[in-house]
Amino acid sequence: MHYNVIRAEETGATDITQEVIAQTRACLEADGWALLRGFKSDMNGFSELTAQLCTTITFDPAREYSEKNTQKVDAGLGPVGLHIENGNTPICPDIVAFYCTRAAFEGSQTTICDGRAVFEKFDAGQKARWSQKMKVKRNLPEELWKRYLANEHPAISHPDEVTEEHIIQFKAAIPGQDFTLRDDGSIDYELTVSPVRPSSLTNGQAFANAILGPSHNYEKPEYMLEDGSTVSPVEIEALRELAESCTVEINWQDGDIAVIDNTRVMHGRRAIKDADRQLFIGMGRV
Repeated sequence: MHYNVIRAEETGATDITQEVIAQTRACLEADGWALLRGFKSDMNGFSELTAQLCTTITFDPAREYSEKNTQKVDAGLGPVGLHIENGNTPICPDIVAFYCTRAAFEGSQTTICDGRAVFEKFDAGQKARWSQKMKVKRNLPEELWKRYLANEHPAISHPDEVTEEHIIQFKAAIPGQDFTLRDDGSIDYELTVSPVRPSSLTNGQAFANAILGPSHNYEKPEYMLEDGSTVSPVEIEALRELAESCTVEINWQDGDIAVIDNTRVMHGRRAIKDADRQLFIGMGRV
């Protein structure tokens, strides 16, 4: 996997110009990610960059908001497994960008794994198994699912506006979803996803999903493949070992911005040794 760094000193400008954005898009198409280093940056500029890369902005309802297009990354201090962002939601972002306002003095590297390379390493049996559809099941607290729906439903903008009718409309608009509303306001949610998917930006199949990822702010999901088999912990560990062989690390510097094709490249994190690290996320669809 290539380590794509676009350096301000090599572009001859410290501003993130349209030429720099074009170079970033070229890296996304070629390798699925890029790291911008040495450019002038602040939260407002990062929010604007996210808006230029994405036509529609999306959010994680469990995260704290920073700017109108961005949120703070806070997933505890332990290591975070490889995953695509919002991979167990009905509308998965195409592009994810990270902005480091304060780098850690040690540890806390973000891991980057090309799901296309993982898929290419699969044998024929693995390719057939993971090319099946997969059902994801978990319970979602009322606060979280209402915040998510308020952002994604075109007719509402605040969680207090959400009604059961909005859930029914959203379910009808995006196939592969089912839910049961509980008395406590939470929902038992089911979603059918594709563990192996084509990139939204380029051709080619990639093992890009959230199977290896965290459940820091959510109940741990259950995974069942189309043939009725479940995904076992032993199988997950074998996948984790294979994916690690296709993984590189971002050793953050202050002001770095990473841009990722979220439909091809999975990301994670090594354990945090410096709790003062500050990282923000912006994401959306192209």
